[in-house]
Amino acid sequence: MSNVMSEQTATTTHTPKKVNSILITQARPETEKSPYFDLAKKYAVKVDFHPFIKVEGITVREFRKQKIEIADFTSIVFTSRNAIDHFFRLCDEMRFKISQDFKYYCITEAVALYLQKFINYRKRKVFYSPDGSTQGLMDIIAKHKVNERYISPMSDSSKSEITQFMQRSNIQFAEATFHKTVSNDISLPMQQGYDLIVFFSPYSIQALYDYDAGFTQNGTLLGTFGPTTTKAAEDRGLQLHIKAPMPNAPSMVAAIELYLLGK
Repeated sequence: MSNVMSEQTATTTHTPKKVNSILITQARPETEKSPYFDLAKKYAVKVDFHPFIKVEGITVREFRKQKIEIADFTSIVFTSRNAIDHFFRLCDEMRFKISQDFKYYCITEAVALYLQKFINYRKRKVFYSPDGSTQGLMDIIAKHKVNERYISPMSDSSKSEITQFMQRSNIQFAEATFHKTVSNDISLPMQQGYDLIVFFSPYSIQALYDYDAGFTQNGTLLGTFGPTTTKAAEDRGLQLHIKAPMPNAPSMVAAIELYLLGK
């Protein structure tokens, strides 16, 4: 079968199967306004949530093994709230006082505003991508790169676009791990048996096999969001029934709805 699908069949790859229960491998939304709850009510399906992965902070000892002295840097790049939480946690545990001249570069305004939890926002130099894109953030960094030395926080994942950009641009930087992604306990939801399981991260695919190294679908429908998650699933030989985003389904909720409608 060709990997290129038409827009009309972009999100489904097989004849639709009746779906009564869906497992979303993320934490339950904090409010009842989530479109997932609307989906459940509209189509009379059970939608449950259980994160397959969790973020854990590393210890001071683990951080020091990276041989990174925060005082040697003038700026830091944040692409998530988790990175902010664990950066300031480690600074506190190491009793390191951050200079008022330290600069913060954030992927979105929301991430930038989260800094208010830790710093006097109005009195610090905070920058963020105007459109929330990685390219927007890289453009901001490019304008300020002269004499700046950046810390680029990362999880235990592969090199990011920002890392590659800094390498190409000969920007002084160092990658630092402040937290790591680990598999969660998924025994309870996996024992319940869902018609459809939806994944949002390659780590969630790994968590599935950490739980059951010999996992076989046996008719279980699978959905993935994002190209890296899709690739991770397909590399495992998994048969995917729903993929998003696609032109006719920009969100996972939209993709699931198209499947439920048999489109």
